[in-house]
Amino acid sequence: MAGKEPVIITDKEEMRKWTRTMRSQNHTIGFVPTMGYLHGGHLSLVQEAQKHTDLIVVSIYVNPGQFSPNEDLSTYPSDFQGDIQKLKSVANGVDVVFHPKNLYDYGNSEMGLIRSAERINEKENEGLKVVSCVEDKGMGHETWVRVENLEKGLCGKSRPVFFRGVATIVTKLFNIVEPDVAVLGKKDYQQWRIIQRMVRDLDFGIKVIGSDIVREHDGLAMSSRNVKLSPEDRQKALSISRALSKAKVKAEKGQVNCGELINSAIQTIDEAGGRVDYAEIVEQESLEPVETIKRPVVFCVAAWFGKVRLVDNMEINI
Repeated sequence: MAGKEPVIITDKEEMRKWTRTMRSQNHTIGFVPTMGYLHGGHLSLVQEAQKHTDLIVVSIYVNPGQFSPNEDLSTYPSDFQGDIQKLKSVANGVDVVFHPKNLYDYGNSEMGLIRSAERINEKENEGLKVVSCVEDKGMGHETWVRVENLEKGLCGKSRPVFFRGVATIVTKLFNIVEPDVAVLGKKDYQQWRIIQRMVRDLDFGIKVIGSDIVREHDGLAMSSRNVKLSPEDRQKALSISRALSKAKVKAEKGQVNCGELINSAIQTIDEAGGRVDYAEIVEQESLEPVETIKRPVVFCVAAWFGKVRLVDNMEINI
């Protein structure tokens, strides 16, 4: 039996009008922001949102603002029609799919784009990097949202563009969709905490919910990038969840020295053929590194397998 057919909206003014009409009829709006190429993890976010609101909006938008020019924006996987079918497979479905073409297109004049390009050249001449694909293409966008401390560690160390791009696009989406509740996956743990903090600090009237990681049958955290793994690298990538699970068991049995737990995890991943970007045990809300586990922490790992960078984490509550 075919599931509910969502309304597909591409225009931001139409999206905002839909939400305000629904709210005037006493509906509540749940929102799941995604970059598409959906998998079971995304669908679990929809199911979580359904517990809190009576209407659901899912956005599908690959955000150029969170990619630097040397990252994988151009090869990020996409299957819009497949995504719609997956959303229809969820019980009770979703009401709207917001699928804008370019949220950084402000109808700039040709002269405005020329001036933007000139400013980029000026920055480069001053030794400053063009830091995101938005600036690289001279779109004229100048306003960025930053969560200054939470963005510094973990993924922020090797991807300095990433979190200001995420915070900015989520701010834009929140202002367009105007939801009551937003659901994000805990697989991108730092991203979830950054959006929580941003919502608190900027007084958005939105409840941000973190939903637990969904894993494949063999333990690999579901990710849109998994499709880019070769069969051999996919097997190697299982070492991340294996290392995290070992660390959690050891901690629960009383081994609370973080340095020892981290070194053991790195060894497990290295021996499998992965290349660790970072492995850190941090406090769950501040994301500050800890030396000894005395309170709830999260063990966060990013590692390369071939040309694919994967992130995973595991909460340790002792």
